[in-house]
Amino acid sequence: MTSIDVQDLTKEYGTRRAVDHLTFRVPPGRVTGFLGPNGAGKSTTMRLVLGLDRPTSGTATIGGRPYPALGEPLRHVGALLDAQAAHGSRTGRDHLRVLAASNRIPRRRVEEVLEETGIAPVAHRRVKTYSLGMRQRLGIAAALLGDPEVVMLDEPSNGLDPEGIVWIRGLLRRLAGEGRTVLVSSHLMNETASFADHLVVLGRGRLLADTPMREFIHARVRPRVRIRTTDTTALSGLLTEHGHDAVRHEDGHWTVHDARVDDIGRLVSAAGVPVLELASEEATLEQAYLGLTATETEFTAPPQEA
Repeated sequence: MTSIDVQDLTKEYGTRRAVDHLTFRVPPGRVTGFLGPNGAGKSTTMRLVLGLDRPTSGTATIGGRPYPALGEPLRHVGALLDAQAAHGSRTGRDHLRVLAASNRIPRRRVEEVLEETGIAPVAHRRVKTYSLGMRQRLGIAAALLGDPEVVMLDEPSNGLDPEGIVWIRGLLRRLAGEGRTVLVSSHLMNETASFADHLVVLGRGRLLADTPMREFIHARVRPRVRIRTTDTTALSGLLTEHGHDAVRHEDGHWTVHDARVDDIGRLVSAAGVPVLELASEEATLEQAYLGLTATETEFTAPPQEA
């Protein structure tokens, strides 16, 4: 199978370094989420991988070869970088037919991807009449057209309705399950958490993390337990006695930091403290991501008042 390999990749635009000695590998058989703040270098890196720009130094290869060296590249790599790229005066079907002819892909494949992406009913319409979500589906259809081993998508959920978001999750999981190499750039943390196995995170063009998603979260977010009781005095004293950092909230529940449900459960059970609620407060990808990239964000707004 085919992997994406980025080795010591650097791209400079005048005095600005958009990508800074970047090295990572995207292997087949899993969905790799590609994350980073605006200006982190994600889009530039994807353009370099796809041969749309030349690196200042370093290499970006697909299956050991640079993209421009691939014959009939749509059969090897499917990519969506810009949903607005299709010519507005063409129909969706004709757009795909032109791409298919340029890479010797059978015409029947056009009809297959139109059905797969749900836009067959509007394939006869001109692209300029498409909504953003329809254009997004057309771009994904183009990426799938050559039945490629490698799929690279930039913000694939952009403009999709709830049904479309559920569909794209399933599609990404299926592609990885078939052994394909899948790289997905996104700013939507909850969405990325729903489909990614592994994360590559950039900040100011540099690699900040290259790790399984669960490890990324657990290494950066403290475990917490949520508990509610009718005897707040007993609970407060018990937690303080055993050195737990706990905070009581206005609605009456407590958050116990750096704690596990099993440990707190045993503690309150042995002390006979009545429990109305006891649950783990799951760490989120958003929490871990914001904690890592807080100092790497190029564009920020002032904090909002509570």
